[in-house]
Amino acid sequence: MYDKKLMRDIQQLGFAALDLNLYLDTHPDCKRAISDYNVIQRQYENKRRIYELNVGPLINFGMSPSKYPWEWLDGPWPWENE
Repeated sequence: MYDKKLMRDIQQLGFAALDLNLYLDTHPDCKRAISDYNVIQRQYENKRRIYELNVGPLINFGMSPSKYPWEWLDGPWPWENE
């Protein structure tokens, strides 16, 4: 299923971005890590945007747009696509 693969990609990219973020906390001058982080962050945002346009919002609290009517309560929830 397309939604499952896209969700898995988002999860993997989110993990990689978080891991690089933690690395950069202790290695702030590492140009390669900064470059890798920026590439992964852009890929994450692109896939998240595609998911939200086709399936629904992933992040609440002002981070995800919503069509009318308010979509946040519509299923499936992101973790229910597994």
